[in-house]
Amino acid sequence: MPVSKNKTYTNTMSNNIDKNEFRKYAVKHHRINSLFVDKYLGNFDSRRMPQGIATTVPTGMTPYIIEERQLNVAQMDVFSRLMMDRIIFLGDAIYENIANIIQAQLLFLQSADAKRDIQIYINSPGGSVYAGLGIYDTMQFISNDVATICTGMAASMGAVLLVAGTEGKRAALPHARVMIHQPSGGAQGQQSDIEITYHEITKLKKELYQIIADHSGASFEKVWDASDRDYWMIAEEAKEFGMVDEILRGNKGK
Repeated sequence: MPVSKNKTYTNTMSNNIDKNEFRKYAVKHHRINSLFVDKYLGNFDSRRMPQGIATTVPTGMTPYIIEERQLNVAQMDVFSRLMMDRIIFLGDAIYENIANIIQAQLLFLQSADAKRDIQIYINSPGGSVYAGLGIYDTMQFISNDVATICTGMAASMGAVLLVAGTEGKRAALPHARVMIHQPSGGAQGQQSDIEITYHEITKLKKELYQIIADHSGASFEKVWDASDRDYWMIAEEAKEFGMVDEILRGNKGK
């Protein structure tokens, strides 16, 4: 999996990262459709920032944050602010286009700094196994530690990505939900084609269960039994299962 060595990006200081730099990187070096990148960035900018990172200022379709610095007040878009903090937000179903963007973000942040941690906030119902495995492999490929945090829900492939974070750096918020289950799919046509699909789903099932077992510390048999049907876990149960290492409760003393 190629990582760009272009000096434009390898020499970029992390505090100067913005969405325009990422857009150029994703389109030029990963050949992601520019229209989809623009749509993704536009959708992202229309969301509110997570509480505690900064203050959002509603300005139509593209909110900006006002950040007070020692010598001045800076305005920047939400995506650039999160990228500056090396935060990736996976807040949608996992399909090819979204997966390509997430992989490009991971590789882009590695090219900017190959040592600093990257954080992925996950609130996803899952999606395509193949697209999710692309993100998983990229997480394992890059040199950076990847911290994963479940906010809301990490289900199906989202749960696989959650547990795939660096050991000791996987977390969930108190009321988050984690769900694992067996992969699903369908087939029609000639018997031979149906058998091919059946064997592929069976291989994927074993592969996913092994990934969960390897990262959670649970036995393969335990994962197999739990995943026979939808297996929902609250944050405490996810910690006991080994899906996360800690539960983030904040520091407000509430």
